[in-house]
Amino acid sequence: MTALTLRRAEPGDAARLSLLGGATFLHSFAHDHPGDAMVAHVEHYHSCDWYARLLANPENAAWIVETALKAPVGYAVMTPPALDCETGAGDLELKRIYLLGPFQSGGWGVKLLDAVETEARALGAGRLFLCVYSANHAAQRFYQRRGYADTGCKQNFMVGDVEFEDFIWVKTLN
Repeated sequence: MTALTLRRAEPGDAARLSLLGGATFLHSFAHDHPGDAMVAHVEHYHSCDWYARLLANPENAAWIVETALKAPVGYAVMTPPALDCETGAGDLELKRIYLLGPFQSGGWGVKLLDAVETEARALGAGRLFLCVYSANHAAQRFYQRRGYADTGCKQNFMVGDVEFEDFIWVKTLN
């Protein structure tokens, strides 16, 4: 396996995150999300402009996993929470965390999550929230092993006019 590195994303990384975000979204959800709506979703929510705005906001943070040749293969994004449940002052949300398939199961998901949690703690966050797709049982097992618990709240996720259900999970940090 190629040597990988993890680094904090910078404003100039919007194109890398856009490419990686679209690829990992398609890889993760093409099996049960409608094609045309998925393409439109990726064009909007994984556009270079979307990531440029995200990186320009100092309340957000992102990380990239890259090969030795600087090809992006994984990423994570942390933001203030925008959830359908009660959150407190200082709470943060793990908005996205994905690795391309060939780079999964090598410990890099844990390293990405550790980087997010470390920064959240440094910022004084008491809790870190995330949404996990109700049909993504592998991700649910991953988060459970890392100390996250289901809040009992759900959030609907739209791809076009098709609704999907996410569970909202949380981990107490401090």
